[in-house]
Amino acid sequence: MQLTPEEARRTAADAWIWGYPLLDNYRTMYRQAIDPEAAGYVGGFGRFRHYAKLLTPADTDVVTPNNDTPYSVAWLDLRAEPFVLSVPAVDRYYVLPFHDLDTAYAGFVGARTTGPAAGDHLIAGPGWNGPVPEGVASVLRADTFLVGVMGRTYLSGPEDVPALRAIQERYELRPLSTYTDTAAPHPADEPVWPVWREEYLGTIEFFTLLDFLLRFFPVLEEERGVRDRLAALGVSGTGEFEPASLSPDVRAAVEQGIADARARLEKAVAATTLSTDLFGTRAELGDDYIGRAVAAEVGLYGLPAAEAWYGGWSADEQGDHPPNGAAHDHVVRFPPGQLPPARFFWSVTLYGLPDRLLVANEIDRYSIGDRTPGLVYDDDGGLTLYVRKDRPTDPKQAANWLPAPEGPFNLVVRLYGPDPSVLDGAWRLPPLGVAD
Repeated sequence: MQLTPEEARRTAADAWIWGYPLLDNYRTMYRQAIDPEAAGYVGGFGRFRHYAKLLTPADTDVVTPNNDTPYSVAWLDLRAEPFVLSVPAVDRYYVLPFHDLDTAYAGFVGARTTGPAAGDHLIAGPGWNGPVPEGVASVLRADTFLVGVMGRTYLSGPEDVPALRAIQERYELRPLSTYTDTAAPHPADEPVWPVWREEYLGTIEFFTLLDFLLRFFPVLEEERGVRDRLAALGVSGTGEFEPASLSPDVRAAVEQGIADARARLEKAVAATTLSTDLFGTRAELGDDYIGRAVAAEVGLYGLPAAEAWYGGWSADEQGDHPPNGAAHDHVVRFPPGQLPPARFFWSVTLYGLPDRLLVANEIDRYSIGDRTPGLVYDDDGGLTLYVRKDRPTDPKQAANWLPAPEGPFNLVVRLYGPDPSVLDGAWRLPPLGVAD
C-alpha cells in the first residue's frame, strides 16, 4: 500500500537526513576507490594511498585540510572476507580510524587506543563469525560491508617527510586468506557502481542511490524504524527503487520532503558551534541523525573528541563574523597555565572563506602550535599568537605570526589527545582579540 502524500513528505524528509551521510560518503568513495580517472583515486579497494607531504593552498581535494597529520586513505569491501591491517612500531602520534558506510566509526588503531607497538588488527564485516587467527591484537567489527579509513600520522615539518613516508609504507592491508596463507573464498560479485552526480543530493534520485547503497548495509535492530519507513517508500536495499512508479502527488511530496530536509540541515549547520559530539562510534552517536548529517556536511571523517578536539573562532571579540584580515589585526592570548592541554600536540590553522582552504602567504605558514620552531613564550609562561595580514616588525611577534588574508577567514584549533578538562568544558578557548 502506497504512502499518502503527507506520509511520503515526512518520510522523505526524515530518510534524507538519515541517508545524507551515506551519499556524502559515497561521493568520496566513488572518487577514491571506483573511478580510475579521478584525481584522488587510490587504486581500488584494499590498498592504501598515502599523502606524505605538506599541504599547500594548491591542495583543494579536502576542505579544512591540515598539515599536522598527513592522510593515509583506503577502502575495504568486506563481503567476501575480512581484512587484516598490519602496522609497525610507531614512534609518534597516529590513528587509523575505520568508518562504516554511514560514517559511524567501527573502531580505531593508533597511539591512543592500541598503543605504539607493532601489531595485526582484523576488520570484519557484518555477520562474520570465523576464528580469529592467533596473534591478532584486536578485532574491529563493522556494521556495513563497505568500510573506509582516513588515517593520520604526525608530521613535524618538511625535514620529517622521509621518516613519515617510511612509517606509512609499512601500513599494510591484506585479505584474511592472504594473511593466513589459506584458500581465498569466492569473490563477491562486482556491482555496477552508479556514477556519482552532485545533483543526486537535491532530487528524488537521492533515494535511487540510497537504495543501491543499502545492499551493503544490513538492517540494524536499533534502526529498524527508519528502515521500515524507507521500505514503505520503496527503498529497501534491493536496488529496484523506481521514482517513475510513484504517483504524481506522492512524487511531488517526496520532492517537497527533500526540500524540507535540506532546509533542516542548513538550519542545524548554522546553529552548530562545537563539534564535540558530532563524531564517534555508533554507540556514541545513538539516533542523533541530524547530528550525523551535520557532521558529514561540515567535517566529513572528523575524529571523535576523545581522539582529537576541534574548536576555533568564527568571530572576533568585536563581533565581526567572520573575522577579516583587512579590517583588523588579531591576537590570541593563552594565559600561563591555560595553554591548550593535549596529550600529543595542538595547533591553530587558518582557512580562507568561503572555500575553507589554506591561504598563500609570504612565509608559507598555514598553522601554528606547540611544535612550531622558534615559538616565543611570554615572560609569565603564557603564549600570544598574532593573526594579521602584515608581517610584524617586532621579532617576538614575527616568531608567533600566523599570516591572515586580506579578507574573511576562520581559525580551527585541533588538540590531539585532549585533556579531560577540555572534554568536560573546564578549559575554554580565550577570545580572538582585536589588536588595533
